[in-house]
Amino acid sequence: MSITFFSFAIVAQLGSPLAVPVADRVPVINVEQTCKETAATDKAMNLDLSQSVESCLRDENTAREQVTAIWSNYSASIRNRCAQEATIAGMGSYVDLLTCMQMTDPATFSPTPALRGASKKRNKN
Repeated sequence: MSITFFSFAIVAQLGSPLAVPVADRVPVINVEQTCKETAATDKAMNLDLSQSVESCLRDENTAREQVTAIWSNYSASIRNRCAQEATIAGMGSYVDLLTCMQMTDPATFSPTPALRGASKKRNKN
């Protein structure tokens, strides 16, 4: 109940629904907006490793498919925590959601191709 309230509070503050965490379903994240903002930021910073909106969306959709495949293997507490982490900064990312879930339990780790998407952590290497 508190997770739902927290989600609505974030949505109210941000003005647009980035994610609606529901323990039984993969959250819906507005990755199009996030990818556009990420690509614009990359361009403004003249990053050598900048990523196009199309490439970002492709990575995010691949990550969403992988999250969907493993979602039910994780407890509701992990799913909710990772959904919050993946959307807390006002920009949502399935790549961040997938990474968070995989890092919680090495036994359930599923290999992921080099996805960048709109992950907030992608340029930190």
